[in-house]
Amino acid sequence: MAKAETVKRETGLEKREAELPEGVERIREGRQFIPAADIYETNDAVVVQADMPGVSAGSVDVVIEKNVLAIRGTVPREVPEGMSLAYREYVVGDFVRSFSLNDEVDRENIGASVSNGVLTLTLPKLGPMQKRI
Repeated sequence: MAKAETVKRETGLEKREAELPEGVERIREGRQFIPAADIYETNDAVVVQADMPGVSAGSVDVVIEKNVLAIRGTVPREVPEGMSLAYREYVVGDFVRSFSLNDEVDRENIGASVSNGVLTLTLPKLGPMQKRI
């Protein structure tokens, strides 16, 4: 085994397939993966960066429901026109992940962008005088 493969496996950076809760069915065929994510905090915001290769800005959904931030990214599965798939090593699938939010996040002003396969969410913090009851 090559050294790069060993490091990749030891750090857990391989794609992790998402498991569905019992009784839940997928409405889109194919696999779903849990994107690797980093979370940073500044004085003004919490920033979440999630690796979602193959996902475009138009195919990302960000939903907040009952203090849960859910992100979903859809990856196209079709082979480019005029070509046929001869060999595949990269497993294609959609991405889904959820995070619990606390009351310090301003849910009305969350920013999102996708660049080079990385989703960046900026979750502004509420100021001490702006906290909601």
